[in-house]
Amino acid sequence: MGLFESSEKFEEVLGGFFRLVADTPSVADKLLASKLIIRFTYKDPDVVLLIDCSGDKLDIRPGDTETKADVEMSMSADIAHKFWFGKVNLMAALTRRQMVAKGPIPKILKLLPAIKPTYAMYPKYLDENGYGQYNIY
Repeated sequence: MGLFESSEKFEEVLGGFFRLVADTPSVADKLLASKLIIRFTYKDPDVVLLIDCSGDKLDIRPGDTETKADVEMSMSADIAHKFWFGKVNLMAALTRRQMVAKGPIPKILKLLPAIKPTYAMYPKYLDENGYGQYNIY
């Protein structure tokens, strides 16, 4: 078993963080400019989160397996957690198959500068929202 004890807890933590990102214009506006729809499929525990950047506002949809996504990202919950601390290099993780991406990889890579500020936001978010036990990196 990974760091997160249940799918519900991981969805609560990461979904909440994605909603914070959606409410942070300096990051959200850059993601919206991509117009991408990205589905994240996590394992151990199993969670699906869809991030729709195609509208006027980021739309975070837990459990959405129906919407056609431009990009599909698959990884363990623990790898995702480490990523948001800035501790996982995307290219290395893709090469090692710790993350599997389907879709336009160059467009995904172009989002990295846009999300860089989130690496500092994530540990602060964990502490401020009662998830300090997960602030371990």
